[in-house]
Amino acid sequence: MKKNKATHVMSAVIMLLFVVMFLTVSGRFLYIQGTGEVEGVFLQDWADKRRTNTYEIEAQRGTIYDRNGMVLAQDRATYRVQAILRDVYYASSESEDLELADPRDTADTLAPLIGMESNEVLERIEFGIENERFQVEFGKNGQALSQEMKEEIDAKNIPGIQLMKESKRFYPNGMFASHIIGFAQQKVIENEDGETKTFVEGITGIENQFNEQLVGKNGSISYQRDKYNVKLLDSKEMVQQAEDGKDIYLTIDQKIQTILEDSMTQVEDQYAPERMTAVVMDAKTGEVLAMSNRPSYNPNQIGEVANWYNDVISTPFEPGSTMKVFTLAAAIEEGVYDPNERYKSGSYKIDEITYPLHDWKTTWGEISYEEGIQRSSNVAVSKLVWEKMGTETFLDYLNAFDFDQESGIDLPGEQAGRILYDWPIEKLTTSYGQGTTTTPIQLVKAASAITNKGDMVQPFVVSKVVDSKTGKVIEEHSPEVVGNPISEQTSKKVLDTLETVITSENGTGHNVYNLSDYSVAGKTGTAQIPDTENLYPGSAYLKGDENYIFSFLGMAPKDDPQLIMYVSVKQPDLDLENYESGSAPVSFIFKNVMENSLHYLNIDPDKDSHEPIHTITAPKLVGGSVQDAKMQLEEKGIVVTVIGDGNEVVKTSVAEDQKILPNERVLIITDAPKMPDIIGWSLRDVLKLSDLLELDLEVIGSGFANAQSIDAGTEVMANDYLMAEFSSPNTSISSSVDEEIEDNKETDSTSVEDVP
Repeated sequence: MKKNKATHVMSAVIMLLFVVMFLTVSGRFLYIQGTGEVEGVFLQDWADKRRTNTYEIEAQRGTIYDRNGMVLAQDRATYRVQAILRDVYYASSESEDLELADPRDTADTLAPLIGMESNEVLERIEFGIENERFQVEFGKNGQALSQEMKEEIDAKNIPGIQLMKESKRFYPNGMFASHIIGFAQQKVIENEDGETKTFVEGITGIENQFNEQLVGKNGSISYQRDKYNVKLLDSKEMVQQAEDGKDIYLTIDQKIQTILEDSMTQVEDQYAPERMTAVVMDAKTGEVLAMSNRPSYNPNQIGEVANWYNDVISTPFEPGSTMKVFTLAAAIEEGVYDPNERYKSGSYKIDEITYPLHDWKTTWGEISYEEGIQRSSNVAVSKLVWEKMGTETFLDYLNAFDFDQESGIDLPGEQAGRILYDWPIEKLTTSYGQGTTTTPIQLVKAASAITNKGDMVQPFVVSKVVDSKTGKVIEEHSPEVVGNPISEQTSKKVLDTLETVITSENGTGHNVYNLSDYSVAGKTGTAQIPDTENLYPGSAYLKGDENYIFSFLGMAPKDDPQLIMYVSVKQPDLDLENYESGSAPVSFIFKNVMENSLHYLNIDPDKDSHEPIHTITAPKLVGGSVQDAKMQLEEKGIVVTVIGDGNEVVKTSVAEDQKILPNERVLIITDAPKMPDIIGWSLRDVLKLSDLLELDLEVIGSGFANAQSIDAGTEVMANDYLMAEFSSPNTSISSSVDEEIEDNKETDSTSVEDVP
């Protein structure tokens, strides 16, 4: 009886446990069936994901062009290598060798091709296998691979190794306008499954400022498959087309920018200055035609960059005597400037300051105010502010010229200067550009009121934003008048006076900044550099003939200026034994760029000393015969280089109706292109060739080509690799400033004792 009773109890317990388990499992099944969810995961979504392949369609980043349609920045096809460890997502019914075979063999074969050690590659593969990843990648070494490297890897037929096409930002002109264009960098995000997503983001310049318009939107393709990865008949395929980014057209003119870059490079090679800035602006519209800084950088080769800043807009400094242009304009507008009135030069002392301020030369004696402007007299402008118009009135003009705010140019990173105007001495020194700071773009913007009949215009570098597919203009920038600090009559009188700075024997720019075919109005500047490291105890500024920022603000032609140009060169290495002035490197840049730019723009010369140099308008060439195209150009005096042996013109380096400068090299690409002999070519011409032939170009050095990796006469195809080595010729910039020796060197100076 006891045994039966125990048996019954155990049976009841077991039955109860069975019922509980049955109810639990049944309840769980009913719950799953009703909700379709397990531990927060919806089963339908999980199943769809397991049997759905999804591929991303990469959007094309917008292209950046100059004003004439020349490509300045564009996407370029590169490749990313990955090892497929499981064929779950990447297999297809038509593919073979999709899954990695032997990790060691794979590592030994792949490693030397992508510049890695075999053990490094093997470690990444084994890590992926251990963590059940379906793919692994190989960091920076496995990204941004060229077409040539892709072909090398493909030729090895390595099982499980795939190359994924992606875009890399490419700048066909190298250092050209790099601070304006900026650069965009590829970024990679990797999730916990080892999947990576790459995208390009603008870091500096236009690439950053207009990143939202340029970036575009990626699309996707998805479809359902079976367990063998074969697409189902009813695959529920969904395609979301990519939206390419918008194109940006700049106001920059490739011809003028190139002249500027070449001139600054020559000065950099000869004088090794610490800093240089230059900007060329249309005097009527505010369109920036060229802008450059040194040091600069090549956005294709981002490494150790000496200067990220666009100094033209981002680095305020004490401008020196170029500020006298605006002191003069204010005095003329107020009616207190009499060019024939005489004053005692040399030094100036008022009761409100402890020590007198001085002219850079104290032996002129009593001179007229016009001569004071010509000689760049600090005393002249100080007296105009303190005795003639009053300091508060002068401050009103400084504000009217917008020296109290940023220029508003459409570039990132702009910094405004500061009007230092608290103490009497500061109100005097501001009149000649000391203490108060400004940027080159602020000076050029203010100068537009001088050149534009009193109307001050807004500087800008973006002309329009265009839909890359339809060509429709999405956004267009037009000239804008943003102030009227002076009248038309005053602007004319200022230009007349500034012309005498160049033409008068007393002028600091006499026989230095004059052009062959055009009259110039302008003002020189020799700004002191603050001694921030106390190298010269007892002085607020550095000492020595080279420790200045030498500059020039010029406008031409004088009677109706079309261009404004500002140039500054900081601490150049001068030939002081031969009395070389700081104006030598500045004037070389100004004269070379301004003269050639005015001719290129077909501005009629206003001087009769030389025959005008006319540009040539390019005829329609593409689609015609090579012989006819060559003949048409050579008859106009153009240097022509034909690329290949074909009979039909496929591409040219100049567009129809484009202006061509005399002696400019024009490239004609035939339907059977072959590599030309580029020895002796400029970097600019080699970049043109690379762009036209779509070569994978690597540049070493600067100057003129002295070696090429593809032999002349070799047939070339798109994405062929070309290494071109360059070296600088032994050039010397001859100074035309013999007359500007020690007794005619302008120095804006105020001793530290002047500070109250």
